[in-house]
Amino acid sequence: FDLKSLDVDGVEDKSGIKKARDNIHQLIEQEVKEGIPYNRIVLGGFSQGGALALYSSFTNKNTLAGVVALSCWLPLRNEFPAGILGNSNTPILQCHGESDPVVPYKFGELTSQLLKQCTSNSEFKSYRDLLHSSSDEEMNDVKNFVAKSLFSK
Repeated sequence: FDLKSLDVDGVEDKSGIKKARDNIHQLIEQEVKEGIPYNRIVLGGFSQGGALALYSSFTNKNTLAGVVALSCWLPLRNEFPAGILGNSNTPILQCHGESDPVVPYKFGELTSQLLKQCTSNSEFKSYRDLLHSSSDEEMNDVKNFVAKSLFSK
């Protein structure tokens, strides 16, 4: 989808976001047709991809194993929590660098506050001095989250 603005109250590409979400939902359905159950699928992404992972999970009625949302925000946030179709109990790992100059850390904090209204199963981790990138510490947290989401059930 197009990023028209990275301002908190900026205009969002609603039709593009929904079209991208539909593509993610189709990918999920393809995996299910190949024999992967919904509860063995983790959505994840970085920046715009993380935003799409959050939005796609909340607007999917099937329960997924987890969501990893790195350095991102929840698109069309004004639709939530009323717009949740599913995954309100699905574990979410949200991570954000405290020095991110592209998607400001305050976006991560605001998203974390909104996620608390949408689910009781989200965790927000921040990383000191991390820019709009990743780190070994963050990737280790992601690895542990995915392992827990997929293998501890």
